[in-house]
Amino acid sequence: MIPEIVFPSGTSGTPISRRTAIKSGLLGAAGVLLAGRLGLAAPTGARPPKAKAVIQIWMWGGPAHLDTFDPKPAAGYDYCGPLAKAIPTNVEGIMVGEMLPLLAKQADKYSILRGMTHGVNAHETASYLVQTGRQPGRHVFPCVGAVVSRFKGYAAGYEGLIPPYIVLTQPQGRFSEAGFLGARYKPFATGGDPNQKRFAVEGVVAEGISDQRQKSRRGLLADLNTLKHAMKGNRQLDALDQCEKQAYDLILGDAGKVFDLSEEKDELRDRYGRNTFGQSCLAARRLVEQGVRYVTINYKGWDTHKQHFQTMRRKLPEMDKGMATLLADLADRGLLESTIVWWGGEFGRTPKVQWEPPWNGGRGHYGRVFSTVVAGGGFKGGQVVGASDEKGENVAQRLIYPCDLIASMYELLGIDPNAPLPHPQGLAVRVTPSADEGVSSGGRLKEIM
Repeated sequence: MIPEIVFPSGTSGTPISRRTAIKSGLLGAAGVLLAGRLGLAAPTGARPPKAKAVIQIWMWGGPAHLDTFDPKPAAGYDYCGPLAKAIPTNVEGIMVGEMLPLLAKQADKYSILRGMTHGVNAHETASYLVQTGRQPGRHVFPCVGAVVSRFKGYAAGYEGLIPPYIVLTQPQGRFSEAGFLGARYKPFATGGDPNQKRFAVEGVVAEGISDQRQKSRRGLLADLNTLKHAMKGNRQLDALDQCEKQAYDLILGDAGKVFDLSEEKDELRDRYGRNTFGQSCLAARRLVEQGVRYVTINYKGWDTHKQHFQTMRRKLPEMDKGMATLLADLADRGLLESTIVWWGGEFGRTPKVQWEPPWNGGRGHYGRVFSTVVAGGGFKGGQVVGASDEKGENVAQRLIYPCDLIASMYELLGIDPNAPLPHPQGLAVRVTPSADEGVSSGGRLKEIM
């Protein structure tokens, strides 16, 4: 068994680091948002993209495949517990768990990957594997979000004030998302709670401080900046002044309004669900609508060793409502065809319920087989790829490894899976692992591309 590993933060040189940018006078976290835009970009892959953006719904802790997208009612109570029903979807022959009635009506928009596998049962290692496609080793590779940020963000001439890679609302802390690409490609984690009256995005919205007070503070700081007044025409100070203006535009201008969910109709917000996950889904849609390339929703609460079914009765309706509305909303706005929605966690849960103490009806970690869902961005809907056996314990058809899914997403995004990744030590590494790296592969998901 691979031991649990906490991966250190990757480091590499950048033209102007976030730390340097802050020290140079940018405005706190708003300055951090802008700092990633400074510096040169690398060439992109040559493939024409079908997708422009990704919304990743990260099921933090690992969701149970038997209770969601791979139900096994015939397996009996020891496997299904009280959630013993499968319900039909709007695609003939596809069944999902009984707690997902709204997603059942949207099955024509997504495909279920029931043959996912990697065999790892440790959170940190499995998270790294699923989000990088690689086994841990001497190098910390970047996750999908960081790679997309590089090739489809800065390298593609991304001009937005909002960084191209956003996390709603907290980073996992399992490993360095940017890996050896360095701090420039770390995601901006919003913090706050989009379900609150005012979404207090770190560095953009300060709780208890009105926009007018922010403007007054800006005026006072400008009056006190004697160095700027004494050195008019200085190129370095002028450059910092421009960054300051952009930072304030993010705080007080139109750019920051993307986080203001009060601009949406109450009816739509209610459809998403008035909870952190539902409103995060709405925020993610607003972000990709404004051109953000990669949004991760870190959705906690799925590591259900105890009280599993009690948790499922609370969490699954919340997930069903938020995710189903996201798919419908993206489709209604013409965004789904250019936005990949990727649902899944680091592994599944044990198919056989652990009724014995101290678990008393829980499900453990299970990396041998689990389910993932993909939609949009060139992925066909209404399909099932792979299958587990009659009790959901092993892959019965079509092994799908994390690198297969990742390479498929890169291809749809127009990122060459064989393109080189810049390494701080000049090593020759590719966006996706090659066969000589010893990574298992079942091949790209041509069935649904």
